[in-house]
Amino acid sequence: MMNTLNTEKSAEKPFRKTGNPVELTSESPLHPRRKSHRIMVGSVPVGGGAPISVQSMTNTLTANVPATLQQIAELTAAGCDIVRVAVPSQDDADALPEICRKSPVPIIADIHFQSKYVFQAIDAGCAAVRVNPGNIRKFNEVGPSICKAATDAGISLRIGVNAGSLDKELYAKYGGPTPEALVASALKEAHMFEDVGFHDFKISVKHHDVITMVETYRLLASKGDWPLHLGVTEAGPAWQGTIKSCLAFGALLAEGIGDTIRVSLSAPPVEEVKVGCKLLEYMGLRPRKFDIISCPSCGRAQVDVIQLASAVTEGLKDVTAPIRVAVMGCIVNGPGEAREADLGVASGNGKGQIFIKGKVIETVPEDQIVDTLLTKAQEIAAQVEADGLVPVNATGPVVVPIQHPNR
Repeated sequence: MMNTLNTEKSAEKPFRKTGNPVELTSESPLHPRRKSHRIMVGSVPVGGGAPISVQSMTNTLTANVPATLQQIAELTAAGCDIVRVAVPSQDDADALPEICRKSPVPIIADIHFQSKYVFQAIDAGCAAVRVNPGNIRKFNEVGPSICKAATDAGISLRIGVNAGSLDKELYAKYGGPTPEALVASALKEAHMFEDVGFHDFKISVKHHDVITMVETYRLLASKGDWPLHLGVTEAGPAWQGTIKSCLAFGALLAEGIGDTIRVSLSAPPVEEVKVGCKLLEYMGLRPRKFDIISCPSCGRAQVDVIQLASAVTEGLKDVTAPIRVAVMGCIVNGPGEAREADLGVASGNGKGQIFIKGKVIETVPEDQIVDTLLTKAQEIAAQVEADGLVPVNATGPVVVPIQHPNR
């Protein structure tokens, strides 16, 4: 009887082959999405089962309109859905109408301290405004007016609660930026918005510590159905910040929590987008795009796997077609992994077997492996593009430069 039940359950949910293209990406293959209500950020839906969107923030001077628009274009090309711009000065606020008019994606104005910029951002055509109630002067007085202006303009807001700018009273009450303190701050402002009939907002409750951040979002998710913007604030340099973000986002997304994400790195904003898109891709929440798999360096390897994988990744960094390239260094897992990929190499004994769709097409000397893989990958990618199978806003691999230890 038990075997029959197991068989029936297996039949209900067929084996999901790793890396298979996913058509419907609003639902996680790991856990049902948390039910949240939907808001709109311009043309991008957030919450309510909509696909999880990727955000980033420009690091240009917003008042420098050409530079800001150029960076927005680069972020869009990397797969960014929504872009936030800082508005700390009057010159920045004055630049918003032109930026909003020319941007290919919705613009969120990031406002702190000066509530007057919130109203200017709304008038400028921003798709949403991020406000941090903890540092907006006299927020309890101006909050209702902000809600009315947003309602009249048909735009949404984000309540952004950060550990570094927590309300002093809550900080004292809870003894610091604990999950309970951050959620209490978010609930206070959410209820203020709701009390005046405004519901088109999402909430973020960011912290730099992974465990605190995860606990905070879990607690907030249990309190209501607001759409949630995930973020690890001040995550750090690219390597460290990527790990922290992937750990925190992965834990929450695996539980169905999260409607939009922003990876915060001390790195160029485009790198944030690349990490965010790949994270969603590997979680089964975005269609598979270009991917490189490679084995770790180990004593079985008969080639310099680190250098080989680095050279192939660098050589294919501009490929966006949804193909998988496997770079393998020994005969233990190499042939099997290479067969699973669109293109692969299993290396050893001074040569490499080149696979396409599971079949060995040729064997080349070790010094020709990279050039052969690059050539074949470009040919396959060109055919995929010709067949119209490249997703919109497809991106290349995340390239992390590797310095060869002997050079």
